[in-house]
Amino acid sequence: MKIDLTDRVALVTGSAHRVGKKIAVELAARGVNIMVHYHSSDEDTVRDAVQAIKSEGVNAFTVQADISTPEGISTVFDAVREHYGKLDILVNSASVFHANTLLDMPLKDWQQSLDVNLTAPMLCTQAAARMMQDNGLNGGSIVNILDYGAVQPWASRVDHGVSKAGLLMLTKISALALGEHNIRVNGVLPGPVMKTEGMSDERWQEVGNRLPLRRPGQGEDVARAVAYLVSEDFLTGTVLSVGGGEHLISYWD
Repeated sequence: MKIDLTDRVALVTGSAHRVGKKIAVELAARGVNIMVHYHSSDEDTVRDAVQAIKSEGVNAFTVQADISTPEGISTVFDAVREHYGKLDILVNSASVFHANTLLDMPLKDWQQSLDVNLTAPMLCTQAAARMMQDNGLNGGSIVNILDYGAVQPWASRVDHGVSKAGLLMLTKISALALGEHNIRVNGVLPGPVMKTEGMSDERWQEVGNRLPLRRPGQGEDVARAVAYLVSEDFLTGTVLSVGGGEHLISYWD
């Protein structure tokens, strides 16, 4: 059954910019009120995100916190309770993206990737599930944002890949553990949808040309996948690949 998202409440971590912002705006367009979480984004960036969300006719509040710490997680969920009093949707989108090879990887980068990309979603899942249990039959929905480092070895992104692989397994375990509470947990596995800072347009197009569709995607592609997962009440433990066929490259001539 398709779920009406009007007046639902979503927490989207890392939603002041990039893919997180696209997700928040897409959910807002479907009637969802948004808690915008950010850590280090500047005031203008956060303001722009809030304006884009509110332009869809919903409410938006912000909370600044370092979710790599339990204290930061508490700050975020205290803000959700204060402003909305309930939670229907959690999107674990916040992420760090270090470039490290195995032999040159600093321990601090390894630890930060695990803290932000894996431990934070686990703690957010725990806190969200406790709130969603109060929704009764309405339950709730959790979506984890992955990437291909979770399923394919990426020699230059070691800590990132390991943390995202852990998040993939957390998605499956959470779906099993929370199903009895009518809390659905799914994942979205994006391919190249937003170029990294400093990448040229020419290089970005080269990345897209490697794909079966011969073009890169957009953040909105991921956002629509998230909206689909939270709107369908019989999907849990599902991972949607949104990568223009990137998962086929090994077999594609």
